[in-house]
Amino acid sequence: MELTENDRQSLNEVPHPALPPGSNLYGSTKIFPDYQARDGECYLTLIHGIAHESSVSFVAILQATRALRKGFESVLYFYGPGAMNTMATRGFPHTGDSAFPGEHNINHQIETFIKEGGKVYVCRFGLSLHGLREEDVIDGVIPAHPLDIQDCVIEYTRRGAIINSTFMF
Repeated sequence: MELTENDRQSLNEVPHPALPPGSNLYGSTKIFPDYQARDGECYLTLIHGIAHESSVSFVAILQATRALRKGFESVLYFYGPGAMNTMATRGFPHTGDSAFPGEHNINHQIETFIKEGGKVYVCRFGLSLHGLREEDVIDGVIPAHPLDIQDCVIEYTRRGAIINSTFMF
């Protein structure tokens, strides 16, 4: 396709990219200390977001994994539409196949979290809302009664946990 004079002028107004690859665009100063868990400290992450609708669920899992690596007893609790994040049966055209790069990022991160000692709960009602069966969830994910979500929050609040709650439609 041929470019117009205005197309060329617009393209040449600012060099693209202005800096060569590998350039530092942002500072790297960490402001807060790299805190580690004190004995018995807990970190609870509640996830109500849907896989692939945004980065919210994935980032929450990464934060819970970082807390685990800092020594916190770290727990993920998926509820509502968040239950879909725990599907082991994701894939196209076959289970386990990635239809696009990154389709299984959440699956892999949940598996890593469990392997490293994290605990993962999924609400059975959240599963049922989307036609998922307990046999469809990632190995090691613990199905929980719908009334458990509130009592889980009470439990971890009483234990003084840091609670990270993500909610997205």
